Amino acid sequence: MIERKAKYQIGDVVKHRYFEFRGVIFDVDPTFSNTEEWWESIPAEVRPRKDQPFYHLLAENEETEYIAYVSEQNLLRDTSELPVRHPQVDEIFGHFDGARYEVRVNNTH
Repeated sequence: MIERKAKYQIGDVVKHRYFEFRGVIFDVDPTFSNTEEWWESIPAEVRPRKDQPFYHLLAENEETEYIAYVSEQNLLRDTSELPVRHPQVDEIFGHFDGARYEVRVNNTH
């Protein structure tokens, strides 16, 4: 299995290609690193490949905020320039320039 360089970086604001949610990346796995049960719960027609980066997001949709785990193939850059309202954003990140957040230097995450 060949590991690819991640397209997105920690602090980037992204949105899901198919589902209505967006978020800020706070961690990256070079390849799939979740449970087989989780992977198999995704409908086969949209199930991502495992041999690509997967991103941990502080995510939000219209109703709520949550943590999401998303494959690179299912992410797009978010161009709304709106900040992410997830309550943990301020714990991990500082300044937001409209496209990405700066990671706090004193972050102990």
